[in-house]
Amino acid sequence: MRLRYFQYISLCIILITALACASAPNKKTAVTKQTNSIGTDTIKIVNEEEEYEIIIIDPGFNTWLVGNAKQRGFYSQKYLEIKNQFLVNQWNLRVNQPNRFNANLYCMRIEYNPLIDYGYEVNYLLYNYFLYFQKKYQQQLI
Repeated sequence: MRLRYFQYISLCIILITALACASAPNKKTAVTKQTNSIGTDTIKIVNEEEEYEIIIIDPGFNTWLVGNAKQRGFYSQKYLEIKNQFLVNQWNLRVNQPNRFNANLYCMRIEYNPLIDYGYEVNYLLYNYFLYFQKKYQQQLI
């Protein structure tokens, strides 16, 4: 049980750090590369130009992504950006209410700047992580 909470805290820290690093106010197109070199349940997305990195460490996410997520290209990037803005807002509201929501699940804020074009892959993986998180932990962000 403690390992599970540690994994969520690690994931939250990584997501927040990665998105906070890309805080430029102008809209730029992000070029990302994805690797699964860390492990089978770890997804790493690096954007060297914008200087951000997202690492999703959650056992089962990669397997869920392959078996359950809609294929890349199913959603438009604009659709994913709109959904992610809403989901990040809901996430951050829960972070700010630790007495109402499980602080072990919602440990840290996610800084998602709508003025930055994170690219399709980042938005796709973030959106699917939210879907996975909701299903796995019986949470309703939407």
